[in-house]
Amino acid sequence: MNIQFLGGAREIGRSAILVDDSLLLDFGMVTDTPPQFPVQTPTPDAVVVSHGHLDHVGTIPSLLSGDARPSIHWTPPTYELTLTLARDTLKLHGGSYNCPFTETDLKRVTQVSKTHGYQETFEAVGYDVTFYNAGHIPGSGHVLVDDGDTRLLYTGDFHTDDHRLVSGTTARPKADVVICESTYSDVEYEDRSVVEERFAESVETTLWEGGTVVVLAFVIGRTQEMMLICDAYDIPCYVDGMGKQVTEMLQQYPEFLRDADAFRRAKSHARFVTGRNGQRKRITDQKAAIITTSGMLSGGPAMTYIPEIRTNPMNKITMTGYQVEGTPGRDLLETGSAEIDGQIMPVSAQVEQYDFSAHADHDGLLSFLKSYNDASILINHGDKCDQFASELRDDGFEVTTPRSVLNMSFEPCVNWILSIWRLGGQMT
Repeated sequence: MNIQFLGGAREIGRSAILVDDSLLLDFGMVTDTPPQFPVQTPTPDAVVVSHGHLDHVGTIPSLLSGDARPSIHWTPPTYELTLTLARDTLKLHGGSYNCPFTETDLKRVTQVSKTHGYQETFEAVGYDVTFYNAGHIPGSGHVLVDDGDTRLLYTGDFHTDDHRLVSGTTARPKADVVICESTYSDVEYEDRSVVEERFAESVETTLWEGGTVVVLAFVIGRTQEMMLICDAYDIPCYVDGMGKQVTEMLQQYPEFLRDADAFRRAKSHARFVTGRNGQRKRITDQKAAIITTSGMLSGGPAMTYIPEIRTNPMNKITMTGYQVEGTPGRDLLETGSAEIDGQIMPVSAQVEQYDFSAHADHDGLLSFLKSYNDASILINHGDKCDQFASELRDDGFEVTTPRSVLNMSFEPCVNWILSIWRLGGQMT
């Protein structure tokens, strides 16, 4: 089994793994300026997608821009989320050279799509493939690929602990080789319930004092998680941005949610913003939590809300995820001001950050990999892969940190391909 990394090796984003030049696992992008895509566009016979986040699916439609029509395999939510994100990408970049696909390519995706549930083994170009719940977002899956000789487990992004939206992964299928994400390999989380309680208490205090709270949240997963938390603590809330559409879609797939009844109650508890007739400016005086995009303050309805609430110290802005360096959200945390619609704005409102990550932390990664101490481990999707790999080697694991073909530092013009043979436990 030959494995080639076209992205996602020693970096976070643009995940793309090619197996035997035939089966492609994910094909994502980095939402940078300009966007970054996998270092090559292959012509696979089939594609298997782990989950519906841009860094794993953002470039999928470009695979259909030529004559090739590979089948694309995913869970139903991942299929729906991919289409939603692709339409948004076309809206933002469709007229620029940065968009690698067209509306026609996107339409072709529906023609080759094949959806599967968890633990339903299917055949893809000669491989037996199975999805297992990865506990990251609804529909996210570990991908097990079996060619009859080698069992390869691609973890995708995963979480080992339960959160309100989805249950943590408990699947540990047998595997000879494991490609494991390492996004938060250097982080140890606080107990989730403690973070939730601190968030709820902070929001409730602000509302009681007469302020408004803008909750910056990512569209997929985080918006719905915050909606569930607000319902659990009886916090009045609005939901705005593309997260509304995703919420409506996810309700159609209750089998991919941890508690479909709780999700339905939370959706009924929240008020969805239409954005018509100046509604956004009016609700900034409603003494409620406003869950909105973008999660890093780089666009979306937040561009309306923040200018409206920023001058009142009784108001609050809460960030619910990691803020990448160079984003307005990161600038706001570090300097107390941010660029909003091209204008630097000082913010007098309180600013807080909470970690509601849907990735496994250091201990979660170790607890998962304990089931694979006899397998060959490939660490990817992280910016500290070497450090984590070194720790694993000290614990007796057989570990490699592959490089993407673009990042090779020797023998220019020769693709770096990792060949795996299970020969006496050795990896060559």
